[in-house]
Amino acid sequence: MAEMEGLRVLSESEIAEIHEAALAVLAECGVFVDSPRALEHLAAKGATVDSATGRVRIPPALVEGALGGCPSWFTLYDRDGGEAFRVGGREVHFATGSCAIRYQEGREVRPSLAEDLVRLAVVTDALPQVEVQSTAVVAGEAPKTLADTYRLYLVLKHSPKPVITGAFSEKGLFDMRALLDAATGGRTGEAPCAIFDVCPSPPLKWTAISAANVMDAAAARLPVEFVSMPMPGAASPVTLAGSVVVHTAETLSGIVLAQTVRRGAPVVWGGAPVGFDMRYGTTPLSAVEATLIAVATAQMGKHYGLPTHTYAALSDAKVLDAQAGAETALSGALAALARINLIAGVGALDFVGTQSSEKLVLDAEVCGMIQRALRGVEVSPETLARDLITELGPGGDYLSQKHTRGHFRSETCVPGLVIDRLDRKGWEGKGGLDASARAKERVAAILADHRPRALEPERAGKLDAAMRRVMADAGCGSLPFVGEG
Repeated sequence: MAEMEGLRVLSESEIAEIHEAALAVLAECGVFVDSPRALEHLAAKGATVDSATGRVRIPPALVEGALGGCPSWFTLYDRDGGEAFRVGGREVHFATGSCAIRYQEGREVRPSLAEDLVRLAVVTDALPQVEVQSTAVVAGEAPKTLADTYRLYLVLKHSPKPVITGAFSEKGLFDMRALLDAATGGRTGEAPCAIFDVCPSPPLKWTAISAANVMDAAAARLPVEFVSMPMPGAASPVTLAGSVVVHTAETLSGIVLAQTVRRGAPVVWGGAPVGFDMRYGTTPLSAVEATLIAVATAQMGKHYGLPTHTYAALSDAKVLDAQAGAETALSGALAALARINLIAGVGALDFVGTQSSEKLVLDAEVCGMIQRALRGVEVSPETLARDLITELGPGGDYLSQKHTRGHFRSETCVPGLVIDRLDRKGWEGKGGLDASARAKERVAAILADHRPRALEPERAGKLDAAMRRVMADAGCGSLPFVGEG
């Protein structure tokens, strides 16, 4: 089968120019690192470090050496140790959006709570098109010191799917590692079920927390996903190429930090490029320029032979409307055609600040259609069906044929109940519901009927105990769902 070719927006010579520009930025300008530990480490590895200012200049040889140690792919596992999929190559997998602070039902929006994260985890678990969970919303009941760990706990309790997450503090990463060890039976390093997002601060800065997270995750063999956030005209050059240079320099500096801690540590060349609407001061992730930057940065990552990630298949709309559908489909399709390995953003609205279960179920059907498009058209003697066409001749009836029964499931993407394909009479007979109303019904049906695979009792007990220890350290007496169900 000839799969759809990858979308490219950069030529090989342009990739080389961006690479050289990024190396020059790192060597001549450098990055700011707000971490004495990281500064000392990088100086020992050959970077030029000004401890007084926190400026780190990285020579090209150190960058090239770090790239040479990166694996080109790694396997992601589920919570129970089963292989989920390979991250790298031409594979494309969709994940929910992450770290929203609001949850939306219909037009009602409110600060997110633990029950909303559980609801999103259960709905995602039921959707085969969305293969990766995320710590999708903040659980408002938790104190800030527990926000990262508590979110991971809730997702691990309510779905076996692999998860994209991230720590909000230096200690948080170790607490989250303890939860992962409890839930997986100690397989965290050997069979990772979680990827940790770490974000530089644009432009060209690493905070003390992000630098520590990179170093500690690499040391523990936890996959690190670098999520640089180019913002044309505000935190990176207004030109798309200039923004790609900043993204490349930031990500390369993170890779140097990770690989000099542990050579061979799994890393993902990620990103969350945005537009910058100068009329309103907003940062639309669904802007077509943001998606073009995502495609270009993914080309850079693939040039280096690394797994890739971006934010796409999302919308900046405030409700589940035509804008939400258009932005989700366009950004998701372009990112997938670029063969970006991990596409995060499913279910997200309003500059990824809001998650919606209703959007999530609609987006899943869009993702299924995108995945079908990526498979392209299979051409073989069986699929050409030359003998069948000749046998049936003009006016032939293909519906009743064995050939049709044998191939229609693999050839056709049949969307679920949220995408309407009834004729008008049938649609009216079903109540004449629009996509938002059908999505609401689909969410209700999943929450009523779907039961994610439960965590094995011994590991569930250890996970509860690990979460309670973290709570005790933070002086937190109780949180919803800890130790329940």
